[in-house]
Amino acid sequence: MDFLKGEVDGLKKEAIIIGAGIGGLCTAIALQNKGWNISVFDKATALTEVGAGIVLASNALHALDKLGVGHLVRARGASVGRAEIRTWHGDLLVDFSTSEHTESYLINRGILQQILLDSLQAGTSIQLNTTLVTINQNDEKVEAVLSNGDKIVGDVLIGADGFHSVVREQLFGVDEPRYGGYTALRGICNFNDSNYATEHGGGFEAWGRGKRFGFSHIGQGKVFWFAAINMPQGIEIRKGERKKVALQAFDGWYNPVEAVIKATDESAILHHDIFDRKPIAQWSKGKITLVGDAAHPMLPNLGQGGAQAMEDAVELANCLSTPHPVAESLRIFEKKRIPRTNKIVTQSRRMARLVQMENPLAIKARNLVFQMVPSSRLSGRLRWLVDYKV
Repeated sequence: MDFLKGEVDGLKKEAIIIGAGIGGLCTAIALQNKGWNISVFDKATALTEVGAGIVLASNALHALDKLGVGHLVRARGASVGRAEIRTWHGDLLVDFSTSEHTESYLINRGILQQILLDSLQAGTSIQLNTTLVTINQNDEKVEAVLSNGDKIVGDVLIGADGFHSVVREQLFGVDEPRYGGYTALRGICNFNDSNYATEHGGGFEAWGRGKRFGFSHIGQGKVFWFAAINMPQGIEIRKGERKKVALQAFDGWYNPVEAVIKATDESAILHHDIFDRKPIAQWSKGKITLVGDAAHPMLPNLGQGGAQAMEDAVELANCLSTPHPVAESLRIFEKKRIPRTNKIVTQSRRMARLVQMENPLAIKARNLVFQMVPSSRLSGRLRWLVDYKV
């Protein structure tokens, strides 16, 4: 028996993956690299990531290197050379560019997804426009019953179906999402600014009173920006009004905030309220487990949502490539991953309170601390997060 290649008696083991986003595709690549057959199912009618950027800190790049795609991501993304935090009117709070820092990149999510798709083995089964209805399992196999009536049998089923995971709900019931207290507008555009030249990469965040704006190069001559604005949950900012709302919210802010918003097509601006879920202590039951946002949805304040899905993929494939039975391997997997991801969920929520402050006195005190503490010390407090090697 060649367990290291995912085979028993000459037959490859079969993995069912629900969800073809970044987490699902990374998991598919990781398992294929270990010799598994995989079948991927997604409710989408087409595999197109909405236009936004994703930050890849060194821990994410390490995971992508383990998957064999890190060099492709670096070739098409933008290295972070400049990383600043400023006040809303431009005063410098922290310049991470001048401190010793680890490798990080930014890339368009759609480009990243295409890299992952292209890295799957030829003939990989990805079935779209298909939803999961129910899951059955016994001591030998797990079965996914799909909306088209198909019943797919495998050795393991992995829920990579995102924030609104059907797999998570079937395993553990319904749990209410937690509103982060702010809504986000995001856009991608072509933009040039001599102060943030393309060849230097990276960009800045500017912090105001209950508002925050981020600007970063993501490669291919593109800039990604986001605006985080405190407001009650559920207020819709309709298409056609988003650019106007962003310009009103950031009127008079540090240049180039207004300029980059103006340079963005209205149709390229997205709007979403921001949520996470309370961390859970278990991801697996029998031969079924969760990865990525299905397991540990987090606020984006540490830039680790995608990175943690990538780490999950590598660790899961490692655990499933041992002589242990699948159910035991999944228990080992979650024991390795849950303490780290739950800590990141918690820290991301704490960071939201820090960066979305509204009290003027608290903001003044926060800014003073950031200006006084060396950037090397601040970045050092994140070493546990970004220097991690799965």
